[in-house]
Amino acid sequence: MRNSSQVSATHPDWSREKKTHFFAWDPARSLLASLRAYQRHAASHGVLSPFLRRVAVLRHRFWSIVTGADIPLNCTIEGGLLMPHANGIVIHPEARIGPNCLIFQQVTLGMRKGEVPTLGGHVDVGAGARVLGAITIGDHCEIGANAVVLVDMPPWSVAVGVPASIRPRPPVFTDPPGGANE
Repeated sequence: MRNSSQVSATHPDWSREKKTHFFAWDPARSLLASLRAYQRHAASHGVLSPFLRRVAVLRHRFWSIVTGADIPLNCTIEGGLLMPHANGIVIHPEARIGPNCLIFQQVTLGMRKGEVPTLGGHVDVGAGARVLGAITIGDHCEIGANAVVLVDMPPWSVAVGVPASIRPRPPVFTDPPGGANE
């Protein structure tokens, strides 16, 4: 198992978005696959692209209803996004999400004073968190459950509370105490 210091903040890990098999019941990954299909067909100029784009829109609507998520088709989400429980996730169309992020249920990435947030690479957002306004969340950050983040977060930091207080992230140890490297 990879610890959090081994997940890249710059290179997307596309295997995080793959379903285990075609008929697997995985609404979050199916919703994300419909987003990727729409964006792929919208950028393509093939003969079947308009038809395939409409199919992707129908898939997106279906999986949006199943998950209860509000993730627009034109939002900017880099690769490797994980949504273990996509229920109630709301993402503003102009919000940007970096590679290899983790977003739990009931999270809102929304507008405040006309501006939207930007998440860096490998940001973990806990259940029920709100990230609002023209703020930047640095790489390798963690946002606690139900936190309301209204200010920028530097890389390798943690946000907890309402409104969120920003703290440095504790160090991650790769070997257990008393391991072979001591």
